[in-house]
Amino acid sequence: MQFSKGLIVSVAGVALASTVLGCKKKDQDPQYGYQPGYQQPPPGYQQPQPGYQQPPPAATQPPPAATQPPPAAGACTPGPAQPADPAAGQVVQPVLGQIANQELPGSKPVGSALTGNFQPCQTLEAQVNLQPGKCYVVVGAGAPPVTEVNVKLVGVLPLPGSAPVMAQDSDQGVQAVIGRKPNCYKNALPVPVPVKMVLEVAAGSGIAAAQLYEK
Repeated sequence: MQFSKGLIVSVAGVALASTVLGCKKKDQDPQYGYQPGYQQPPPGYQQPQPGYQQPPPAATQPPPAATQPPPAAGACTPGPAQPADPAAGQVVQPVLGQIANQELPGSKPVGSALTGNFQPCQTLEAQVNLQPGKCYVVVGAGAPPVTEVNVKLVGVLPLPGSAPVMAQDSDQGVQAVIGRKPNCYKNALPVPVPVKMVLEVAAGSGIAAAQLYEK
């Protein structure tokens, strides 16, 4: 059987059109899971289930607040000590009088004792007047667990910030004395001189007292 050339061309055209239309339908048919511009998912990808919601971002905990380390035992805490009633210093008062009578026999206390409850490096002070022609001794002492006591006399001047140390003890331990015999402390001027008597607990803590004695 012989076919005409025109018939062969027509049949070929119909077959080609059917192939193109079939491919296009397959690409657009939802049952194949393909859409225009679709890209192949990466290996291991899982399709989210219905009702799936994106989890919220994980909450981050704030860094813990920095805390100050507690002060070390025996740490220096400068500043004024807590004043105490003179009766609280009765435990050291006999010691003060005994030392004063040894260093300056016949001396008498001037005013009340300077008494306080101390932490390390804390101080107490009181103003006293040194009379001309008199002999003085300053005595300080502490009760355990106080381990180091210092006393000094500081000048009182009208210029702010200027307070020279006029005398201070050189003792070590819980007792401190200015004016040990045979050299009591004297006011060299012919008029009364106001000074500050300063009591310091340099180490340890507890009750300490200081007293000015005059003869």
